[in-house]
Amino acid sequence: MNTVRQLLQAKGSQIYAIAPDARVFDALKLMAEREVGALVVMEGGTLAGIISERDYARKVILHGKSSHEMQVRDIMTAKVITVHPGQTIEECMALMTGKRIRHLPVTEGERLIGMLSIGDLVKEVIAEQEQTIKQLESYIHR
Repeated sequence: MNTVRQLLQAKGSQIYAIAPDARVFDALKLMAEREVGALVVMEGGTLAGIISERDYARKVILHGKSSHEMQVRDIMTAKVITVHPGQTIEECMALMTGKRIRHLPVTEGERLIGMLSIGDLVKEVIAEQEQTIKQLESYIHR
């Protein structure tokens, strides 16, 4: 199975980030503009957290609060689960399933180098399965 490094090389390592003192509304607006479900929260070049649509739904809307008044730091997940480039897609899927998360920042040492979503991983698994099927069909039709 392919590694995180190989997946990032194929999909690109675009990272969308926001500061912890930004308004939650601005984070939501950026997520909508970039069509992503989460942003990394960066403070002084360091990964400080992650904010997702789920954080917004559970920590703002359900508590009757306003995204215009709250800061990202108020609802972000500060204990970020990350992966490194050498890990496999299978390991990442198991981690996401076990921790019930949908986004994984990729770090190399202390440096943030990419972001994976569950959709990225599913797409990769499907591509690998299609490749295997093509190889089997080629073998069968010899």
